[in-house]
Amino acid sequence: MKSQEIRTKFLDFFKSKQHDIVPSAPMVLKNDPTLMFTNSGMAPFKEFFLGNATPKNNRISDSQKCLRVSGKHNDLEEVGYDTYHHTMFEMLGNWSFGDYFKKEAIAWAWELLTEVYKIDKNILYVTVFEGDEKDGTKMDQEAYDFWKAIIPEDRILMGNKKDNFWEMGEQGPCGPCSEIHVDIRSEEEKAKVDGKSLVNEDHPQVVEIWNLVFMQYNRKADGSLEELPSKHIDTGMGFERLCMVLQNVQSNYDTDVFTPLIREIETITGVTYGKDEKVDVAIRVIADHVRAVSFAIADGQLPSNNGAGYVIRRILRRAIRYGFTFLNKKEAFIYKLVETLSHQMGDAFPEIKKQSTLVHNVIKEEEQSFLRTLDQGLLLLDRVIETTEGKTVSGKKAFELYDTFGFPSDLTELIAREKGFDVDVESFNAELKKQKDRSRAASASETGDWIVLREDDVEEFVGYDTLTSNVKITRYRKVTTKKDGDQYQLVFNLTPFYPEGGGQVGDKGALEASNGDVIYITDTKKENNVIIHFTKHLPKDLNETFKAVVNDEFRRLSASNHSATHLLHQALRAVLGDHVEQKGSLVNHKYLRFDFSHFSKVDKDQLQEIEEFVNARIRENLSLEEKRGIPMEQALEEGAIALFGEKYGDSVRTIRFGKSMELCGGTHVQQTGDIWYFKIKSEGAVAAGIRRIEAITNVAVGDYFEDVERTYNDIKQQLKNPKDIVKSISSLQDENTNLKKQIEQLLKDKAKNLKGDIKNQLKEVNGVQFLATQVDLDPNGIKTLSFELGGEMNNLFLLFATAPSKEKAMLTCYISKDLANDRGYDAGKVVRELGKLIHGGGGGQNFFATAGGKNPGGIPKALEKAVEYL
Repeated sequence: MKSQEIRTKFLDFFKSKQHDIVPSAPMVLKNDPTLMFTNSGMAPFKEFFLGNATPKNNRISDSQKCLRVSGKHNDLEEVGYDTYHHTMFEMLGNWSFGDYFKKEAIAWAWELLTEVYKIDKNILYVTVFEGDEKDGTKMDQEAYDFWKAIIPEDRILMGNKKDNFWEMGEQGPCGPCSEIHVDIRSEEEKAKVDGKSLVNEDHPQVVEIWNLVFMQYNRKADGSLEELPSKHIDTGMGFERLCMVLQNVQSNYDTDVFTPLIREIETITGVTYGKDEKVDVAIRVIADHVRAVSFAIADGQLPSNNGAGYVIRRILRRAIRYGFTFLNKKEAFIYKLVETLSHQMGDAFPEIKKQSTLVHNVIKEEEQSFLRTLDQGLLLLDRVIETTEGKTVSGKKAFELYDTFGFPSDLTELIAREKGFDVDVESFNAELKKQKDRSRAASASETGDWIVLREDDVEEFVGYDTLTSNVKITRYRKVTTKKDGDQYQLVFNLTPFYPEGGGQVGDKGALEASNGDVIYITDTKKENNVIIHFTKHLPKDLNETFKAVVNDEFRRLSASNHSATHLLHQALRAVLGDHVEQKGSLVNHKYLRFDFSHFSKVDKDQLQEIEEFVNARIRENLSLEEKRGIPMEQALEEGAIALFGEKYGDSVRTIRFGKSMELCGGTHVQQTGDIWYFKIKSEGAVAAGIRRIEAITNVAVGDYFEDVERTYNDIKQQLKNPKDIVKSISSLQDENTNLKKQIEQLLKDKAKNLKGDIKNQLKEVNGVQFLATQVDLDPNGIKTLSFELGGEMNNLFLLFATAPSKEKAMLTCYISKDLANDRGYDAGKVVRELGKLIHGGGGGQNFFATAGGKNPGGIPKALEKAVEYL
């Protein structure tokens, strides 16, 4: 059974059980402060489990793209070594929100596996939660009894809290679970060892295939459990593992989910899968990682040096490293797999097909960049090995290569071994642990339980229509972080505060009490569909009615910049073409940032045209046309632009200014004239095929024009107030160019005059014409002098020093090429080592090299030691 059919059968089965089939949510989570990525099938539905929103249907099913790089069995560095764990994977799931519970979930799981997929009942085992004394939970007798009615009791196994109690996080909904395991070993192996003894023992052919989670508790901050008012079902079945079972193979990588990628890797690299374990691991790593990286980019997450972008970069670099080391690929090639992936999965996940060009280009650029890093790292590692005393490379040095230059530690070990060296792995790990501890300490936080003051089913957002409203606090909790100290998070029955989302920052403002006390709201965010207001202090009387007041200036300027991003998006598509898509944005009260797909630099004339386009729309004073709560299909039919990688509900809000129409939840001006003026400050590349424009509007433009005028007047005054300032600057530039030429000629003449003096100072040392001296020349003059002397004389070894200023020093070493080649002298080594005396460094070729430093006082010592190289 092909993987496409396996996925379809699952969804069709639950459709027949009255489940709504929903598309996969983006793998990258943009508006969830608690998660970077969708790491389980239930993540997109957290708000339903928490009771913060109500689904249209209480029964839902889908195939969800997930990404895990840490946690149980999913350390990134382990992926590729076994045959059934992955970074990106599909999670087939069915959910019930307060509808059916254990009986139906267990019966349907068994029906699907044994009757629809025809899996042999005799190779299946199930686990049931055995209870936990510390939590005060008992054995899940209810689930046990339902299973006992279906399968023999000797196939029902007890599982502990680690394996059979699922939790969303340290706090929140949780409950016992039943796992279904499958034994796909040969009959001979089954006869030797009973399958039940291998369940949850990390055996590659006895694996968990489906987890049925029974959400019935809420975990509180103190660790205690309380019963949930509504019971939920959350199931997750690994699609890749299911394909392994149904396609009768022993590895996920032998299924048609991975074989097209593996065949393509074989074709590109010329290696064969299945002959060498190290090569096989590398191929599995690349096949797995290209999926994770490609879908992350398609969902809007570019590789970067922080946050979610760093995770994606790290995954891709691991794949490049394995190709570099074990497949001997020293040039970019992983990007070529995107076409195969797009063809293979584009029907189920259309985003990968639509974004394939972008994904292809971003991966290619990242590969080329990291391969350059590896080349640089190899040179640095050579230097480390050269200067290592004994045969063990310092773990601290290895960590520096890893941390500062991105050079992988295992590659350091591999190359060191090839050269007869070991690496002090223990001290490397100690340095790594220190870094992780620092990072953990910086991000550590303590979150208390919500203290409920009053029950309120719906927290209404009224901020589109008003900036003030009378509110009551419905619940609050205390949060402590190292960065911000103690803070409080407040939830109101209704709020005018816009929560951070869609690129727009959250509102700030105040909470005014009847006695005149003011509590300042420092930020507003949304978590699991709840709007949370941050403050450093709690009101004295939590139960009174407060006046919530949004900072008018902050909101007005943020709205101005947000509306300008919509007009900018329209302008980019009009000027550059319909291929332009928004890839990210930041909107605050100071400026706007807009990332978009485009495959070449936007030239000066195009930028001017874009700016003029936006300002023309501003002058037209177009009125805001807003529609709230309309069906998604209707919005798209009316021409609204939806952004890839965003999660939209069944009903949406549209924002229109003239011909610009987008799905958007942000705040906007009432008419475009309120923006006043739009000015582009910069345009540049973010990644391959992604450009970024930063711009300002409103008050910021006024400040900008004032700064420009001040600068203009200062320049004019410096130039003695000429009538034509441009002509005056051109004249100065011409004069400067002529003076530079004259100085260059004077320095050349000076070098020629020095040549005779230098020849007279040469001394013969071990058959070499040697001189180490300080000269008063610039770098070009020294180079000219060195090569002229080299052209006239043989067996030269010259070290010149110069000090252009009190804080700058430079060493230049010239060695006749024949001398360098025949006797092994190395100018690069000379300046690297002597450069330390001037607190600097450098390098070059064996016959000519330079080093710069910050300590001219070290020059005499460097000149004195130069003769030691002979």
